[in-house]
Amino acid sequence: MSPDAGPTAVPGDPGDPGDPAPPEPILTLARSARRVTVLTGAGMSAESGVATFRDPLTGLWARFDPTDLATPQAWRADPGLVNAWYLWRVALVRRAQPHAGHQALAVWAARPGVDLRLVTQNVDDLHERAGSVVLAHLHGSLFAWRCDHCERPVPPPDPPTDAGERQRIDPTPCEHCRDGRRRPGVVWFGEPLPRTAFDDAVRACLEAELVLVVGTSGLVHPAASLPRLAAESGVPVVEIDPHPTALAATADHIWRAPAGTALPALVEALGPIESADLPR
Repeated sequence: MSPDAGPTAVPGDPGDPGDPAPPEPILTLARSARRVTVLTGAGMSAESGVATFRDPLTGLWARFDPTDLATPQAWRADPGLVNAWYLWRVALVRRAQPHAGHQALAVWAARPGVDLRLVTQNVDDLHERAGSVVLAHLHGSLFAWRCDHCERPVPPPDPPTDAGERQRIDPTPCEHCRDGRRRPGVVWFGEPLPRTAFDDAVRACLEAELVLVVGTSGLVHPAASLPRLAAESGVPVVEIDPHPTALAATADHIWRAPAGTALPALVEALGPIESADLPR
């Protein structure tokens, strides 16, 4: 995108129950790209009912700020409180279901000749449950726990049936060492992103022929730098989001539509593929 030209804004109607027609410039890029990198954020999961960090908490958690709970300091000060909150989140995510946008990305990745690499800031498993292979969970995963002492992976604990009604649940001991406890495998505020995940994401953006940014505010760094890296390397960047974001100056094309309708419409417009190639 030239420095003196703004992105092509393509309005979408988030309230329209029908699938929006893919804008022709975006469809043209999607048809020609063989190496596609998709970056997804909290807005993608929000359409499945998974609350974002900017949404107020509910019930017993209404008086807490999520940014105060998602820190190493909070874990050290009150691990039972933090553990209970994350187990509640695990239970919420398990009840959520992938939407049509998640499923469309899995179908797109199954198209012959397409190398689609999926990078997400989300800590849920909705992409995987829709049939996608995720290259990088930049902020970790609610389903990949580890020891807070020896750092080795441990099985995620099952949330108790009353996880939403208890504000303290003591973390269980690490099965590898005597000194640690099982903690969520997410990246807390003040912790670095997993180096391998971020390096893989950077490589995927630089090697792509198209970068699609879906449902992210563009405010959380260093993940927010990925679309800019792609754009500076000459890779076309398309944003799909029903709301204005901080990425507008980076994107070549903007489609103001929700992922749950825009992505299925885009993938359908690419044409049919053999049923044997579809994810199961």
